[in-house]
Amino acid sequence: MSTLKVTQVKSVAGTKPKHRETLRSLGLRRIGDVVVKEDRPEFRGMVQAVRHLVTVEEVD
Repeated sequence: MSTLKVTQVKSVAGTKPKHRETLRSLGLRRIGDVVVKEDRPEFRGMVQAVRHLVTVEEVD
């Protein structure tokens, strides 16, 4: 199964509290943080919700 490499590229300042919580649950705290997660529907949905704050790469 492939994995997703998620990088935070924008600040959470001025964003909705729900977006901040989503980033925190992904494990992202500040700009430049990177996490690697399994490619599962749960994580895809979380990334979709904050797509304007992160970049995503598929990693094998």
